[in-house]
Amino acid sequence: MTDIKNVTVAGSGVLGSQIAYQSAYSGKNVTIYDISDDAVAKAKNRVKDLRSLYEHDLNIDDAKFEAGLENLSYSSDLADAVKDADLVIEAIPEKPEIKHSFYQQLAKVAPAKTIFASNSSTLIPSMFMDDTGRPEKFLNLHFANQVWLNNTAEVMGSPKTDPEIYKEIVEYAREIGMVPIQLQKEQPGYILNSLLIPFLNAGQELWTKGVADPQTIDKTWMKATGAPQGPFAILDVVGLRTAYNITATYAASTQDKQLQVVVDSIKKLLDEGKLGRESGEGFYKYPHPAFEDPDFLKI
Repeated sequence: MTDIKNVTVAGSGVLGSQIAYQSAYSGKNVTIYDISDDAVAKAKNRVKDLRSLYEHDLNIDDAKFEAGLENLSYSSDLADAVKDADLVIEAIPEKPEIKHSFYQQLAKVAPAKTIFASNSSTLIPSMFMDDTGRPEKFLNLHFANQVWLNNTAEVMGSPKTDPEIYKEIVEYAREIGMVPIQLQKEQPGYILNSLLIPFLNAGQELWTKGVADPQTIDKTWMKATGAPQGPFAILDVVGLRTAYNITATYAASTQDKQLQVVVDSIKKLLDEGKLGRESGEGFYKYPHPAFEDPDFLKI
């Protein structure tokens, strides 16, 4: 068992809210931090929306889900949110400038004992370790979406991460029901996203080049491979804001013109309020997306 009892999750988006509830469900005392009272209110709704998923997918009763809720609290005050934290898991937008600023603020208010872990999808810990003021207690801990089912937790340290801290976070991942995936060196995108992002980008480039529409691309992948979802269904689950931030960062760093077309196309959807599954519409409409229709793969 680790000594990690009090956990703060900073950022309450799709994945942040899942990480927070899964930790609370597993018996940790969890505070969800976000930047405003409005963001905190949205976080409470996201957590409540997990009820039917946990009860259906894990076959638990309402009392079990409620027990997890009792371990949760919320705050829009960073200093208050981390005052007792043994661990802070950062799940804020995938923009380097935002993360640099956040860690610099966090370093000023977090107790000396606190371990910092980033859920960054693509960015490596050495990019931010100097901002933390405690590089030996900083590493990445990356979760897959739908954490209660797709329960991997990729653990990646920087060259300065204390090996004992690394081991503690591996054990923490086990304590909250995850399968820890231990990376031996820094890798942008870890294992999961190093495989997934090129796949998603390939689908989006076929779409933006006018080769085929999103549903046809998804149907082709699902029919040919037996996969339950294609790239655009996956993008809706991930959330189009996250997809936009990741792709925009990569397009800017590589000067890839076709990827920039993808970025601009996703931005149009975001401007229309189409955020993916969380907003009820992205490439598909929810709660009954076309790809779940038994007739979807019929010609």
